[in-house]
Amino acid sequence: MMKLKRLSALMMAGVLVIPTTFASATTNDSSSEENGSPKEGSYAEKSEVVYANLNANGEQKEMYVVNNFKVDQPGKMVDYGPYTNVENLTNLKVMKLNDNQVKFNASEDQFYYQGNLKGQALPWDIKVSYKLNGQSLSPEELLGKDGKLEIHIETKENEDADSSFFENYMLQISLPFDSEIYQNIKTEKGMVASSGKNKQVTFTVMPEKEESFVVKADVKDLEMESIEITGMPSSMSVDEPDSDEMTEDMKSLSDATAEINDGVGELNDGIAELNNGAKDLQEGSGEYKKGIHELDNGSSDLIEGSKGIDTALEDMSQSLQDGSDDNNSGNLADLQNGLKEIANGLKETEDGLSDLKNNYSEAFSALDQSINKIPNISPNDIQELKQSEINPEVKKKLVQSYEKTQEMKKTYADNIKAFHAVEPTLNGVKESLTEMRTNLETMVKSLENSNLNKSMKQLQQGLSELSTKYKEFHSGLVDYTDGVSELSSSYDKLHGGITDLTDGTSELENGVSELHEGTNELAESTSDLPDEMQNEIDNMMNEYDKSDFNPVSFVSSKNEKVSSVQFVIKTESIKKDDEVEENEQPEEEEKGFWDRLWDLFK
Repeated sequence: MMKLKRLSALMMAGVLVIPTTFASATTNDSSSEENGSPKEGSYAEKSEVVYANLNANGEQKEMYVVNNFKVDQPGKMVDYGPYTNVENLTNLKVMKLNDNQVKFNASEDQFYYQGNLKGQALPWDIKVSYKLNGQSLSPEELLGKDGKLEIHIETKENEDADSSFFENYMLQISLPFDSEIYQNIKTEKGMVASSGKNKQVTFTVMPEKEESFVVKADVKDLEMESIEITGMPSSMSVDEPDSDEMTEDMKSLSDATAEINDGVGELNDGIAELNNGAKDLQEGSGEYKKGIHELDNGSSDLIEGSKGIDTALEDMSQSLQDGSDDNNSGNLADLQNGLKEIANGLKETEDGLSDLKNNYSEAFSALDQSINKIPNISPNDIQELKQSEINPEVKKKLVQSYEKTQEMKKTYADNIKAFHAVEPTLNGVKESLTEMRTNLETMVKSLENSNLNKSMKQLQQGLSELSTKYKEFHSGLVDYTDGVSELSSSYDKLHGGITDLTDGTSELENGVSELHEGTNELAESTSDLPDEMQNEIDNMMNEYDKSDFNPVSFVSSKNEKVSSVQFVIKTESIKKDDEVEENEQPEEEEKGFWDRLWDLFK
């Protein structure tokens, strides 16, 4: 009995000692802060991890922050934040929260504490919505359903929060999918990866960007794990990619564009030269056409005059053969006058032929020069033209103009003998007329100075020969004028082709000129392309390079030496509740003495 009383007394003493010890520790800690002991402490840097819980639609529910200090001088410290309550995660020392100030003693190298927040806005507004078989449903309505699921996620800047996090932080959004529940998972902006036997879809939101994502899948008996969202600073220095090869390619493109422009410029000059040559050819051809028509129109008069001369010579020859000696005096006078008139007619015809020859010579010279001015285009040039990237319609016109030019030059070459034969023929006709006129003039003088009876027979013989030769000349002249008429008719077609060619080359010159303007504009716009591309790369790199960002505290601007702030955000899962039998109460485990004793001090 005595032993039991002693044991009870000792136990009671233990009960009294334990609370006295805890009370003493708390009091000493408090009194030592009031008395200025321990000394003021300091830390090298501080980090914050912000934990936020959202419901399945993305609405914010709970938030707390785990603060970590790298202590370099143990002692009293002060942190700031609008916490509702704080909890020491390092040791059992008391922490004080008063007017957004957190006071604590830190003795370890690393010190952690948790602060709970209420009403603090995240830097991002996150919205999650769901559609099943095209119908919008709440998370509760989705549970256990089958069909085609769509998950829509939107992220926007929360203007109620510090903008520095939205401007410098990137979000990584991860959606886990159980392969036994989800099939045919598809998305456009995200990445689908295997995570063991399951799948995981990941999206990335860059700083200063607002995004929307969609995930589609076939689902059976729908359940869904939490969507995990991590916010971290994009403060790593982004290495600039090696763009030398790319800019070199752009330089090659720019140089090629400039070469194309130069080539089209040369083509434009060549087409302009071709068009000018075609215009000169048309003008020369017009002059030739005019001359050949005048020659053709004058042929009938020439034939008629020649026919008259032929008839007159024949009549005179016949008259001399039928005349008598009594009438010789009168016949001689008439003969002399007739011969003079024929000589004068031959002289006029000769002068007309001389003018005609000169006009034809000028017209043919103009035509020949125009033909020779047409530029020569080699088959290789034509082949290169067909293989070039010039507008197909322009290439078609170029080839057609080239073919018309070749056809016209071939026609000219085929008829060049006829062209060249005209002038010598005119010369031959003129020479024959000159010879006959000279003979007539000699004959007239001979009649004036000789004995009539003695010369009459010679004159008769001479006129007979002259009449015979003139008939031959007249026959040749008729053939010549027939040839001129045929040449005139044929040349009308050739001139029509030359006119069409000129119209085509004129239209072609306008088209190539417009093409050259386009290639010139293209060359000018691409001349600075390598530099512009490099500038664009630099701008993009500057946009995503946040290496100069200095971290700031999420909870209070008064906090200093902040090295990092991270966000860990999770949505509620969509899962079936664990089934608990009705009226079934979990059995309480019987507590031992020391457990009950410890409960007194909680």
